[in-house]
Amino acid sequence: MGSCGVLGRRSFSITPNPDRNVLLVTIDTLRADALGSYGGRAVTPNLDALAAHGARFTFAHAHAVVTLVSHASILTGKYPYEHGIRDNTGYRLRPNETTVATRLKSQGFATGAFVGGFPLDRRFGLTPGFDVYDDRMTKAGAPGEPAERERPADAVVKSALDWMGAQSGKWFAWVHVYDPHEPYQPPGEFASRFAADPYLGEVSWTDSALGPLFERLATLSRPTLVVVTGDHGESLGEHGERTHSLFAYEPTLRVPLIVAEVTPGHAESKRNGRTIDSPARHVDLLPTIVASTGDTTAAGSGASLLDAIAAGRGPERPSYFEAMSAAVTRGWAPLRGVLVGRDKYIDLPIVELYDLSADPKEAANVINARTDRARVMVETLKQFNVAPPARAQTETSDTIERLRSLGYIGGGSAALHEKYTDADDPKRLVEIEQMLTRANDALRAGRAQEAADTYRAIIDKRPDTEDAYRKLALVYWRGGRPADAIATLELALRNGVTQSEVRIRLGQYLAEAGQPIKAIDLLKDTAGSDPDALIALGNAYTTAGRFAEGAATFRRLIAADPSNALAFENLGMAQFQAKDVKGAEASLRQAIALDPALAGAYTALGVVLATTNRTPEAIDAWKRALVLDPSDTNAADNLKRVGVR
Repeated sequence: MGSCGVLGRRSFSITPNPDRNVLLVTIDTLRADALGSYGGRAVTPNLDALAAHGARFTFAHAHAVVTLVSHASILTGKYPYEHGIRDNTGYRLRPNETTVATRLKSQGFATGAFVGGFPLDRRFGLTPGFDVYDDRMTKAGAPGEPAERERPADAVVKSALDWMGAQSGKWFAWVHVYDPHEPYQPPGEFASRFAADPYLGEVSWTDSALGPLFERLATLSRPTLVVVTGDHGESLGEHGERTHSLFAYEPTLRVPLIVAEVTPGHAESKRNGRTIDSPARHVDLLPTIVASTGDTTAAGSGASLLDAIAAGRGPERPSYFEAMSAAVTRGWAPLRGVLVGRDKYIDLPIVELYDLSADPKEAANVINARTDRARVMVETLKQFNVAPPARAQTETSDTIERLRSLGYIGGGSAALHEKYTDADDPKRLVEIEQMLTRANDALRAGRAQEAADTYRAIIDKRPDTEDAYRKLALVYWRGGRPADAIATLELALRNGVTQSEVRIRLGQYLAEAGQPIKAIDLLKDTAGSDPDALIALGNAYTTAGRFAEGAATFRRLIAADPSNALAFENLGMAQFQAKDVKGAEASLRQAIALDPALAGAYTALGVVLATTNRTPEAIDAWKRALVLDPSDTNAADNLKRVGVR
């Protein structure tokens, strides 16, 4: 329904115009009820101003509750089962996929993407159609954690503004800011102002950082369509979930959606804003954007919202949603559902039905009281594709660790089952998720014994929980108990854990614990083309003194992926141990050329240089290794041996 306006001012609508700019802003982990314009307690004057003069959708929903999946739907206008991405790890967007960028580029738009979080790194395939895809990350984690995880919103905005300033024609820009994501660490005054609720501090800071972006639009020669949404929300403890990815209740599925226009000379449209209560979906964004440029050809699986904006209301279209992370990484029951009007159906072993108009907090499951409506919802869900997701591909350890450092499950692919029982329902397993969170927090805080006790308790409750075995083994390994670490991973295999990372980690531990032959037997028939498995197998051969087989294994990986710096590093070390000093130096220098941040390659190169009487160069290499990784004890010990402190 449209809002009442001041006499003489028209309500907001969008007239198609092929000569306009388009700005898509996606804010990670943004609950709709956090913004001031949605009744929230965050201080968001910039977004509120857009809403006041544009269209604010009160009942907009994502189709997934993790970053990569949701953005794939936003950019393609397709449901997850259509574009094929079902989790943050193990999936890639097809290179020939049509996106909003490819559509607008074909109309003569310059196209630029500026992203703030690693889950949208170019390796995941969201680049089609973009002239520029700026995914440079700057914010590292704690010592020992992967670098290049995210960059703050103001840095993303600056990059986008620099690009906009260089454009003479019309453009499409996608700006993604990551800041509201956990851990909630708002900067400066926002930290003190929101000390009791740092999530709201992050949202407020993000709004402030976006201010210069919206202000610039008023100085341009063309009008700019602005679309702002969240990729998903944040549970903040509701329904037992601290963050997001496990469930698809409203705190994580409902998102804000603001569509506005900034015209030359004005910070926003001078028309009265509209508040629209009709459903809106992420798949509707691509058709809305292309329709705003005058292109009315079919686009994705959604429908343009332009008519709904003009009328102040739209049709009650159903919406599909899912949460697949725990299914594809842990083997828990896959979560699918459908929204029809204000009714919400969640298809799990323990089925759920909610009447959101009467029960917005989803506190009362009415599946047994409304059996007729439940049957209608089941039939509606069947209109969408509910086939099992394709099994996740193998990810590199670097990718997995970066995503884990951001709080995502990550890891290898779990076996998908033909049938799930109540015991596989995430509602029954949320305690496991909570225990894993507590154990991981204890491990990061240095409370190793507490973490180990919790991981063991998890294994007792749910013996197929790969995370618990892997982390417990890590506690033992770091604590100088290699036999216990190995026994833990062997127990995982006996208990049917299928994720490849368990086997790879076991092979690594066996080789480093003096059992390389056992590691070779474990890995040689199962490594396949998995980069991490081939690295582990090659190192096991090298540790066993079988240098030629080790080098051949690394070369096998290099043939498949010539850009794999770690393969060159390990090849260099195998060559050095085989007395091929010249070959070792060449391989190590290639590793550094491919990845200048590879501390281990500098350490190994220093050894090669010292062996060939180039001590000053060796010292420089070891010093560089320590700059990159202050915990590199090998580099530090080598410096001490040559008298450098």
